[in-house]
Amino acid sequence: QVQLVESGGGLVQPGGSLRLSCAASRSIFSIDVMDWYRQAPGKERELVASRFRDATATAHYADFVKGRFTMSRDTASNTVYLQMNSLKPEDTAVYYCHAQTGHIYSWGQGTQVTVSS
Repeated sequence: QVQLVESGGGLVQPGGSLRLSCAASRSIFSIDVMDWYRQAPGKERELVASRFRDATATAHYADFVKGRFTMSRDTASNTVYLQMNSLKPEDTAVYYCHAQTGHIYSWGQGTQVTVSS
């Protein structure tokens, strides 16, 4: 299992931006898929963005964040990022980093994102 530590959440006004980070405890080349999920109060956890291990792979996004969020990675530091632009109040949630290798799944502790004026 891999340990994941998220950071970068906070309070931002509508239309603002935040960048979330997820640091993995081992090489992200050893991880099949890395994802970002979110969970708003009273709602189920939902997938936000995914990226496969392949160096040429592009990220896949949920329709509700397409064009606003970008998932990227830094292989030197074993960190994945979620750049969030044009934030809306409905983006308010706890954001979780997730990793899958075979049948082993790992979750970070989550980081709170609050979009409010």
